[in-house]
Amino acid sequence: MAIFSKTCEYAIRAVFFIAKTSTSGNRAGIKEIAAGIDSPEFFLAKILQDLSRKGLISSVKGPNGGFYIGSEELSRPISDIVTAVDGDSLFRGCALGLKQCSEVKPCPLHNEFKDIRNRIHSMLKNTTIGEFNSELMEGLLSLKK
Repeated sequence: MAIFSKTCEYAIRAVFFIAKTSTSGNRAGIKEIAAGIDSPEFFLAKILQDLSRKGLISSVKGPNGGFYIGSEELSRPISDIVTAVDGDSLFRGCALGLKQCSEVKPCPLHNEFKDIRNRIHSMLKNTTIGEFNSELMEGLLSLKK
């Protein structure tokens, strides 16, 4: 079971793939990224366009074009990707999806889920794209299922 939407999963994996490619001074094209993360190209193209528009990745058009990540983007927390794609509901929402759930009127899962939610947010907020990229470059992690 995943905690992110499918769109967010692809976005995170794509950003990490692009970061890895950028580290060697190259830009990655859609076909290469899609193959590298097991994603449908058309769906991925929309995601990358959105991430580029929101400043999480950069792109250059043309024959030598592609997507890349600069040092500024590498210093951003992973939580920025999640928020850009899925909003902040993972960090603030109710486990049961109840709109009336709050500190004053909590659902049965509220307090336990709040702790889990806060730990997930802290982990994603305190880990940068660059830190994750370092582990990826060392071969400790994989982007394919």
